[in-house]
Amino acid sequence: MEKETLRKLFAVFEDQEFNQKLASLVMPIALQQFMLAVVSASDAIMLNLISQDKMSAVSLATQITFVENLFLTAMTIGLSMLAAQYWGKKDVKAVERIFAYVLKITAAVCFVFFIASLACPRLIMGVLTNEPVLIEGGAEYLRIVSPSYLLTGISQVCLCVLKNCGRAKKASLISSVCMIGNLFLNLVLILGLWVFPRLEIAGAAMATTIARGAEVLWCAAALSKEGRLKLRIRNFLKNDKVLCRDFWKYTAPVLGNEIVWGIGFTMYSVIMGHLGSDAVAANSVAGIVKNLVCCLCLGLGSGGGIMVGNELGAGRLKQAGDYGDRLCVLSVLVGILSGIFLLVLRPLILSVAALNDIATGYLNGMLLVCTYYMIGKSVNSTTISGIFCAGGDSKFGFLCDTIVMWCISVPLGCFSAFVIKLPVIVVYFIVSLDEIIKLPAVYIHYKKYRWVKNLTMKEEI
Repeated sequence: MEKETLRKLFAVFEDQEFNQKLASLVMPIALQQFMLAVVSASDAIMLNLISQDKMSAVSLATQITFVENLFLTAMTIGLSMLAAQYWGKKDVKAVERIFAYVLKITAAVCFVFFIASLACPRLIMGVLTNEPVLIEGGAEYLRIVSPSYLLTGISQVCLCVLKNCGRAKKASLISSVCMIGNLFLNLVLILGLWVFPRLEIAGAAMATTIARGAEVLWCAAALSKEGRLKLRIRNFLKNDKVLCRDFWKYTAPVLGNEIVWGIGFTMYSVIMGHLGSDAVAANSVAGIVKNLVCCLCLGLGSGGGIMVGNELGAGRLKQAGDYGDRLCVLSVLVGILSGIFLLVLRPLILSVAALNDIATGYLNGMLLVCTYYMIGKSVNSTTISGIFCAGGDSKFGFLCDTIVMWCISVPLGCFSAFVIKLPVIVVYFIVSLDEIIKLPAVYIHYKKYRWVKNLTMKEEI
């Protein structure tokens, strides 16, 4: 077994074609993920410089973004499953039809988020908190940021189809430049630098909306110049029944998985939120650091999934299986390196976090826990979200998260925090075990190779 693992690891480094394909997908996507994490962190950091209440108000309001992103993640994973395989098969018309369908559905749902945030922001904030100052600040943010919910839905679908159709670098460039623009606008509009007025919460909302608008316009321009891939009016007016059926067959479990995971992840925050303000502060910083460091893990999963999907769609099933084996070995290596990188950064993070002594002690322990978490996150992102979904095997992730989060992690976390009242770091350790608990089941399921399936072959669907 050890010799076989070493052989696959050396094969990863020796196969130049594999390396070039992987680098062209993983690095742009990882950069995109990193920029998203940086912009998300910048809102909290800059508003906290003004007022803790303003930061808290916007943090609560962005729970709407979190909910919308659960839906968008499901839609883009579902689109990726079919687009990657049909592109590998060189069936461009099928990609155009499924792209138009997903864009139409996504825009309709995101339009509801837009209208709700614009028309009744105080009602939404009233569900999230009973503090008047937080309701007022959050409502101001939601009114101004509301158009971004529709714009984000459109841009994410467009970026997804570009990544799956050989334009990952272009998609990353669009997203990264717009994120940098968002970061710059945050700086000048929130704090009021140079000739710009100090808009604080309104500035954060305006920066997001302007950046998302620019992203949509750039995506539209990129697609119009694509040449091979076109947005045809007839594809919006008439649905392809077979493709629509296939889309929901593979996407419905992903959507269920996102809901199960999203609510479970929120429960982790609720558990930590009842352990005191110092635990909340430390957990917030640990979450930001974790999101920044795991970008390469997420890029490997997304890029690796596209590679495997292209091979499956082209009918090269053996090659797809070989790529999957190499990606799994590489995911362990990336997880270990990410954990070591976090360990090296730990002293610097502790010195700049500006927390009190108790919260700093909590953060120190949480960062140590995050080092092993990276290995599980890397492997599971590559297999569950990447390789399995590339072959339409989306039900496993739904079942795995349902069982692990709701039958193990959340009950154990609640029991340890509220019944036997274990120390904060022990509770954090327990709620961070979910990615590690999944690994044996993921390994067993992977070895069954049920994900090696060509979704473009109608007899297999």
